[in-house]
Amino acid sequence: MNRPGELSRLYEEYKRIKDKKQSLDMTRGKPSPVQLDTMQKLLTAVQTNEDCIDGNIDCRNYGVFDGLPKAKMLFSELLDISPDQIVVCGNSSLNIMYDTIAHAMLLGTGKGAKPWCKYEKLSFLCPSPGYDRHFRVTQFFGFNLIYIPMLPTGPDMELIEKIVSEDESVKGMWCIPKYSNPTGYTFSDDTVIRLAKMKTAAKDFRVFWDNAYAVHDLYDTSDNLLNVLEEAYKYGNEDRFLIFASTSKISYSGAGISCFASSADNVKWFKDALKVQTIGHDKINQLRHVKIFPDLKAIKSQMDIHRKILLPKFELVLNCFEKEFSDFSEISWTKPRGGYFISLTVLNNTAKRVVSLAKEAGLLLTSAGSGFPYEIDPNDNNIRIAPSFPSCEELEKALELLVICVKIAYYEAKETK
Repeated sequence: MNRPGELSRLYEEYKRIKDKKQSLDMTRGKPSPVQLDTMQKLLTAVQTNEDCIDGNIDCRNYGVFDGLPKAKMLFSELLDISPDQIVVCGNSSLNIMYDTIAHAMLLGTGKGAKPWCKYEKLSFLCPSPGYDRHFRVTQFFGFNLIYIPMLPTGPDMELIEKIVSEDESVKGMWCIPKYSNPTGYTFSDDTVIRLAKMKTAAKDFRVFWDNAYAVHDLYDTSDNLLNVLEEAYKYGNEDRFLIFASTSKISYSGAGISCFASSADNVKWFKDALKVQTIGHDKINQLRHVKIFPDLKAIKSQMDIHRKILLPKFELVLNCFEKEFSDFSEISWTKPRGGYFISLTVLNNTAKRVVSLAKEAGLLLTSAGSGFPYEIDPNDNNIRIAPSFPSCEELEKALELLVICVKIAYYEAKETK
């Protein structure tokens, strides 16, 4: 598809927009200020000394290092996991994941398992495109990162089953099982069951189950995700899954609460390390959250507010892509039903060019390749689209420029063939 004169026209349009010297940012999936403003009630939920007392717990003091019982109950409802299998921590689930890797490196995974740092080689599976910050954690600790393609049903299970059954160096894998970053895919029942029952060469293989978008629906109906811990118990593999969640993008992304959940043995293993590491996390912040969110119904009510703010932005992007790219067979995009991202697939070997063109004209996008191990996209064709932070007006401007950049890169590549 190469219309005569199209590239020249696109260059002219690109220059016109570039000359406006705009400053647009779609680099990360941050909540917009409008969303954050809806949580102002959190700031006044605890105001007096009396407000800081929860039953017989004085939240101003030391103690209760594994989290307020009411905060455990809230995450229990959110994840459908028993509260005694939950540890409530600080504002960042990524922090907990980092610490969990560090604990396994130094101490092993419990039950006499050798510390991971004692192995000559360590590998980790990275379903991609995925979350760049996940991959950076295991790269930082020296793991060999293994690329696993993401499919609409979740990660490529045939490839995973083959690798983990043969290679003892593979100690774990990253997962965002619902509304995955950036594809928006939710793991199918079959994928969850296969992860729960598969045979692994490494007895201490762990799945880092980051359920970051458990309640982040864009529509009235939610994608269904099987309870992976329930499935794992059926096959005696309950220790395999380390589950993480937080109220980021529910309350305040920089000041929420997070949790670790797993089997009883894993929770004991985690708490044994945690009680040496800290006397306790911010219980006043936990108390603020349970006052505002006494149950799952209250969380879902807040998520309905977010949904009404986010859905028009996602529809704006999806309608634009349909209008501008439907005639391009080599350009495609996901149509998520929740989460914070859309995954755009452009012509092979043009994603870096698109991102570079956009930056030069005033639009910052997530770096091409960032969703892959070592930031290397084997096809150089994936771009993560994050519609949440800009206003609709800013988003329209960003999309106008993005479309031009995608088409310029497309026609340039076609001309060189």
